[in-house]
Amino acid sequence: MSISLFTGKINLIISKNRIINKIVILGKNRPMQKKVYKIQTEEYTNIEELSESDRHLVEVAREASVNAYAPYSGFKVGAALLLADDIIVKGNNQENADFTDGICAERCTLFFAHSAYPDQPVVALAVTAHNRKGLLPGPVQPCGSCRQVLIETESRYNRQIRIILDGAEKIMILDGADNLLPFAFKPDALG
Repeated sequence: MSISLFTGKINLIISKNRIINKIVILGKNRPMQKKVYKIQTEEYTNIEELSESDRHLVEVAREASVNAYAPYSGFKVGAALLLADDIIVKGNNQENADFTDGICAERCTLFFAHSAYPDQPVVALAVTAHNRKGLLPGPVQPCGSCRQVLIETESRYNRQIRIILDGAEKIMILDGADNLLPFAFKPDALG
């Protein structure tokens, strides 16, 4: 005995104790399309190559990283952001013995800026990190949650953020969080 179920584009044939999938494509057969998505970055080998304002923001982020509370990992992250009215806000990561209760430097800084200066768009954000050996050689990479908060901040103010990712041997600058999270969940997805 077999039962045939039609479920749109797939026709399932169920036979005694086993399922056989038979795919029936309705309409035109279209070939799969491959697309390449690119991100754009500026790359520098040291802080001296940066513009004066970018260099200052990185220096403030480095200062903020020193005061990070990271007794468990020893991984200290600092962030500094520039608001539209030229105010600089800084923050750092805060660990907790229950690791899920800590917060990254980027979100700490962005959330403070949102609460203290709610009407000021974020123009730029610099992020840096060091461990027990010193400043990381390559640029620090924001976690997924921080990337999503950057996307929300850009959506909130309808403005891209210049993102500066600091490292001792390489500094990357990205114009907009879409370069960090190209398929982000954005407010317009809510309908």
